[in-house]
Amino acid sequence: MADFLPKIPNEITVHLGLPSSNAENITVDFINYVKNVASSELLPSWPENSLRANILAIVTFALNRVYNEWYRSQGYEFDITSTTQYDQAYQQGRDIFENISRLVDELFNNYIIRQNTVVPLFAQFCNGTTVTCQGLSQWGTVELAKKGYTPFQILQYYYGDDINLVQNAPVEEKIESYPGRPLRIGDFGNEVRTIQFELNRIADNYPAMPKIPETDGIFKSSTEDAVVKFQEIFSLLADGIIGKSTWYKIKYVYNSVRHLGELSAEAVSIDELAPKYPDQLKLGSEGLAVRYAQYYLNVISTFVYSLNPVAIDGIFGPNTQKAVEDFQKYYKLEPTGIINRPTINKMIDVYRGIIQSLPPGYEGENAKFYPGYVLSRGMENENVRDLQKYLALIGRTYTTLKSVPITGYYGEVTENAVREFQKAFGLPQTGSVGATTWGDIERTYNSITLSGLKNSV
Repeated sequence: MADFLPKIPNEITVHLGLPSSNAENITVDFINYVKNVASSELLPSWPENSLRANILAIVTFALNRVYNEWYRSQGYEFDITSTTQYDQAYQQGRDIFENISRLVDELFNNYIIRQNTVVPLFAQFCNGTTVTCQGLSQWGTVELAKKGYTPFQILQYYYGDDINLVQNAPVEEKIESYPGRPLRIGDFGNEVRTIQFELNRIADNYPAMPKIPETDGIFKSSTEDAVVKFQEIFSLLADGIIGKSTWYKIKYVYNSVRHLGELSAEAVSIDELAPKYPDQLKLGSEGLAVRYAQYYLNVISTFVYSLNPVAIDGIFGPNTQKAVEDFQKYYKLEPTGIINRPTINKMIDVYRGIIQSLPPGYEGENAKFYPGYVLSRGMENENVRDLQKYLALIGRTYTTLKSVPITGYYGEVTENAVREFQKAFGLPQTGSVGATTWGDIERTYNSITLSGLKNSV
């Protein structure tokens, strides 16, 4: 199973009433939630194949609410309600049927998806007697089971032949999709890439919004333009920054235009949401994301003397793991030695705090530290000017590389020069400058100034 398909949350927060009521919110183990709902919705005397099909529908419906952050995107502090008017029945403190408990233990981490899609199906169901709907009929599953239908055949009967089951999905701590810090021009990662896809889909329904030509996970000016127009349309502060309110408004509108709360929801493909960047880094990881982290750790260690630098080689070995553990201990994070979202957020926050606190001219003859965000085509500022200054000297020193004019504007000439540098240093030729490319430019420029070559060209 692809590791980016939705996982099973270890907990779910239930609102014990209608969405807008003042009812209590309770957080319960997901598996116990499913047992409660199944015992509230189903009869233990039903055929086992009927119970299995219904339990899979219950699990899938709940995951659809959690994965789409259906209620949280509307400003609520819960994942699902306890009422069948909106969701499925949950009765706090009720007894659990023994055979249903046993089946849920087996099935709670299996769920239904459409073929070649990602989102858990909106597995709508009703009792099929007093209430009917487009989805599964609970009493109808009893008759189908008596006719010899398997659980999967029962689900196909109601939801169509184009469904699949994700089986044995891992259980993990449920965290909100918001990355924990505002996203702005120059940021990069899977969260940016997801938002780019979502903004582009929203733009199909709101043509005043510009499409983002490259959904590469880099927050460039084209993404900022789309965010600003989205904020204007939906009466948000039009600053081009994706804070929590903008993030969840995007989620809410995206859910609405794709009808993800309906049985006939528009498909969200696997390719569309496949992560481009690793969600966590650990012992054995390799690549650019590791080099980014190593660069941050090195600079931070320059100012936090109890932390030690590491080699920037893109290999997450024992020394990097130890440096990560030391960083986590120093900043009071769980010292796992694994770089997860809280750890990388803290690294970025600490790094940016250091950069912003440095006095003008701190670098002397050396290149400045990486400014803390990706530089890309269309930007115009002093950091671009510094980048061009470094590339100009490097280009004059190494004749195989092009020099660039120092204008402060990141245009085609600068982008091509960056690509040439990246090619020469074995980096992905993105034409954008993140921590890894900046770090290599920084070191190359410093080696030229230190060797005296600067004065001989």
